Amino acid sequence: MNNYDDYNDSELIMMINESNEEAKEILLNKYHYIIGLILKKYTKTAFLLGIEGKDLYQEALLGFTDALNRYDEQKDASLPTFITLCVERRIKIILRMHNNSKSKLLSDAISLDDESTALKQIEDTKDKDPLLSITDQEEAKELDNQILLSLSQSEKEVYNLLVKGFSIKEIVTILNKNYKQIDNTIQRIKEKIKNILAK
Repeated sequence: MNNYDDYNDSELIMMINESNEEAKEILLNKYHYIIGLILKKYTKTAFLLGIEGKDLYQEALLGFTDALNRYDEQKDASLPTFITLCVERRIKIILRMHNNSKSKLLSDAISLDDESTALKQIEDTKDKDPLLSITDQEEAKELDNQILLSLSQSEKEVYNLLVKGFSIKEIVTILNKNYKQIDNTIQRIKEKIKNILAK
């Protein structure tokens, strides 16, 4: 049996593309903590919608597997970021499917509409984010595009996780960076947003 610890993520992804199940298991074990972080965010919502924890976990695994099968190092963000986005997208689809008129009370607890509220997730402990003043969805989407164009690849990764509602601590874990690095990146992102809004 091969020692898969000697392989990096890119090599393991190549093996997965060749239907190597052991390589998939290695990456599942390595990044399983991402599933835990995401399920923690949505456990309460799932409970209120009547979704069992084991079912939500199975959906998260499907999202994880989909991420491994579709990951393209040339086009996508880092593997852990891509896994995070795919798993969360899968979970949100399931939550939407279970959402009905009796569960409108959830609207204050969780947003299932990425486009209209994603930009409102970044908060500053001292000042309200300037994006909170934006109410028009089309303006928000246009602003989102401007922001993404202004960001470096590493800043985009942090920004995408921020707008998904992940805390700095969780982003540190997902991206395997230290707190200071992520905090500095967030400050650069906020400065760029302020500059865009000032135009």
